[in-house]
Amino acid sequence: MATALRRIEVGFDGGQVLALRITDEELESLRGALQRGGWHRLTSDDAEVELFLDKLVFIKTAGDGQKVGF
Repeated sequence: MATALRRIEVGFDGGQVLALRITDEELESLRGALQRGGWHRLTSDDAEVELFLDKLVFIKTAGDGQKVGF
């Protein structure tokens, strides 16, 4: 079974926003690294990304995207 990915957006001081698809484990790792600041390596579905956490101003997470109905 494939690992479920979650869509997130990270916003930086200055207005740049980066959209990524990551696992819940990567998201928790990112949240844990916020207090330390500095650089953090994040593995997304298609690349490794180095984030400078001192300039990060928000993390927006989306649900799993599986919905029933019309």
